[in-house]
Amino acid sequence: MRYGGQYGPDLTFLGVPKCDLDDPATYADADVVIIGAPFDGGTSYRSGARFGPQAIRMGCYLGHDGSRPSLAMRTDGLKDLRVVDGGDVEMYSGDAARSCADLEVVVQRVAEAGPMPLILGGDHTVTWPDVTGVARARGWGRVSVLHFDAHADTGDIEFGSLIGHGQPMRRLIESGAARGDRFLQIGLRGYWPPPDVLDWMAEQRMRSYEMTEIVSRGLDDCLTEAFAIAVDECDGVFLSVDIDVADPGHAPGTGTPEPGGLSSRQLLDAVRRICLELPVVGMDVVEVSPPYDHADITALLGSRVVLEALSAMARRRADAAGGPAWNPRQPLLADRDETP
Repeated sequence: MRYGGQYGPDLTFLGVPKCDLDDPATYADADVVIIGAPFDGGTSYRSGARFGPQAIRMGCYLGHDGSRPSLAMRTDGLKDLRVVDGGDVEMYSGDAARSCADLEVVVQRVAEAGPMPLILGGDHTVTWPDVTGVARARGWGRVSVLHFDAHADTGDIEFGSLIGHGQPMRRLIESGAARGDRFLQIGLRGYWPPPDVLDWMAEQRMRSYEMTEIVSRGLDDCLTEAFAIAVDECDGVFLSVDIDVADPGHAPGTGTPEPGGLSSRQLLDAVRRICLELPVVGMDVVEVSPPYDHADITALLGSRVVLEALSAMARRRADAAGGPAWNPRQPLLADRDETP
């Protein structure tokens, strides 16, 4: 049976159809299955991300009718793709190990059935089971990771625990689910991690594009380089978006805000380009913390990250099928007979 929403009403993402995560037959023909991961037991500062899935699902001022035509992509990601929502995985913040294990099982089940799992967090702890579940289905060590974040999340033992939102990337690399030399981090900044963690990252041959480099070279140039690495000797890409990669002025509702990040425009453009150009086989959006949000700014951005990804995936499919040519510089009314 469908579990639904762990907190609040059983809402789907902008009104897309429901499915039952325990019954693969209900999503066998889907392209994307949305999964809620309402867990914030791994936070090191401000909690509240357990309410992120609900906020992202609700994050839009338009009717929740399961349709969102994209002006930029000339697609409707919620209709051109078959997108269904399985509700939340039951995750108890007092038992991180059990919660992560339960989430991994669900993500693997969905990925093995064929659809792409799109997980709404939750704190960044959930990326450990998210990528692991996809890797078990798609190929152990054959899925590269594009990781947008202010923080590297490569700590070892934090607050006496191996599990937390500051450690998922180390757990993934140590297990072999993801390769260190195919792990690309974008947007790092601030005053963490310490030198010993940076040394470990260098030993794994991780590639981190810090904000200082992004400002100097330009985001597009950094992404182009990262894309070439991500598809080398890997069969698919997992995209993990920590909303705190955006500057706190653009995403105040998050657990560990760090000034000096990407603008919301830069983040949306980057997500669009990734899902348009790369074979994305899994994705999560994490660290939206509604208790610290203002005027739904962060929830709206999280929702738009999901929509931008889906719209670009739909465009990628249409282009592959030989549909009408698409020009990103085409004027909005260019394909109409008359203009107002």
